[in-house]
This record gives sequence, structure tokens and C-alpha cells, in this order.
Amino acid sequence: MARLISYFYPITKKIESDINGTLEITWYNGKKHLNTKNANYSYGSLQRILKFGLEKIELSNVNSVLLLGLGGGSVIQTLRKDFNYKKHITAIEIDPTIINIAEDEFQLQNNQQLEIICADALQYIEENKSTFNLIIIDLFIDTQVPKQFLEIPFWKHLLQRKSPNGIILFNASLEKSLSHKLESIISYLKSHIYMVEVHEKVNNTNTLVIAKSL
Repeated sequence: MARLISYFYPITKKIESDINGTLEITWYNGKKHLNTKNANYSYGSLQRILKFGLEKIELSNVNSVLLLGLGGGSVIQTLRKDFNYKKHITAIEIDPTIINIAEDEFQLQNNQQLEIICADALQYIEENKSTFNLIIIDLFIDTQVPKQFLEIPFWKHLLQRKSPNGIILFNASLEKSLSHKLESIISYLKSHIYMVEVHEKVNNTNTLVIAKSL
């Protein structure tokens, strides 16, 4: 019923999170979205932005994916349905409320091909020794990328988690005042023999960075 009514006007349910504040689950035009007050977290513009990035990647060569920042799991849906990606995905999400929403509202569940871990992405990158063919970084609190993920120490550890021919996809939506931090990250990646693509104003909003080994 909610799906049908949403074609006439949005239906929103609000859930409070200690980490992300007020989260909104909204039915709109027959589709369910996960939003904050100021940003789409899943199944809206964010899904289109990350799909644009994934179209730039040869996924047939990707045997494992590390997703930092789960949201409602829309990027997982994109990989599975739009790209027919059937291999293993590890998703790291710090907010247990977000994980509950992904499971209860968007039917995302742990299985042989998906492992959802409630953990801080920085701590996971520092402590875990596994490597991955594709690392997707989609870490936001509302509209902001937490500052620790814009610092070189995070990226130094991140490169150790990437397999030798792996790829990094970074959703780097940033205010202009923080653009110097993004420039530092791009310079750091290039100095470590990576080809770096920067796509600005994807979906008229976000900057995407794709780094591939040369």
C-alpha cells in the first residue's frame, strides 16, 4: 500500500541513530530510500553516483569487494542486479542502526557472498590483513566525509588492503574548503604509481575518484 500511495506523495518514517542522527526511510514514486535531513544515503542519487563509478571498472577481474560504508546497501544491489556481480562482498558499517535498517527495510542479510561487519572503517583498515580487488569508500555522516578518512594515514593503510592490481572507488563529495585535502590524496595516490581519474559533479553533486594500478 505504501508503495502505491508514494506515487501521489512521499511517505516517511523516522528512526533515531546515535551516530547519524535522524534517519528517514521514505517511499517516493514507488521506491524506498534511506536519507538523512540533508543527504541521500541509499537508493536515490547516491545509487546513481556509485553506478557511474562502477561503469568505469572492469568487474570481470574483481573477485572480492570491500565496501566501507553500508547505508541501506544500494551499491550492493547495483553490483548484484545491474552488473550481475556474484562474488564476495565485505561491508563495513559503524552504525548498528544503519545495519538494522539495511536488514529490516531493504532485506540485506549475511550469506556466503556477503559479510556485514559492524566496525569502525579506520580501525578495520588498520587491523585487518585481508586484501581486496575493489575497495569502495562511501563514508559519510550526513553530507560530510569524516575528517580521518581525508588524512594520509588512512590512505596509507588502505593501500595495504588493496590487492596488487586492485582498484579504489572513492565517493569524495566535499565542500570546496576541503578540496585541498582531496588534492593531497590524489597526489599521494599518483606518487604510489596509480592512475587516478577524477569525475566532478557526478549526478550534478559528487566528486568520484577512481585509482587503478599502472
